[in-house]
Amino acid sequence: MRDSSGAPLPQEPAGSREFLEFRRKVCESEMLSAAMERLLEAIGFSGRLSIVVQNGRVLKSGYEEGYFCRRKERPLLS
Repeated sequence: MRDSSGAPLPQEPAGSREFLEFRRKVCESEMLSAAMERLLEAIGFSGRLSIVVQNGRVLKSGYEEGYFCRRKERPLLS
């Protein structure tokens, strides 16, 4: 690739753009799809989600309820 003056652009290491985008999404809490966020809000989920990834594939996922304090007047399922 070349810049506007025709000089060659420095080569980026393979995957560096993707890794920067990954870091940005983690920092800005964009780890879940909008559909999953809507579902969590709809059920009033409060807890911890965990995802284990190896070589770009999800190996295991889970959740832990009760990590945050829950109000007594709001039941888990209605």
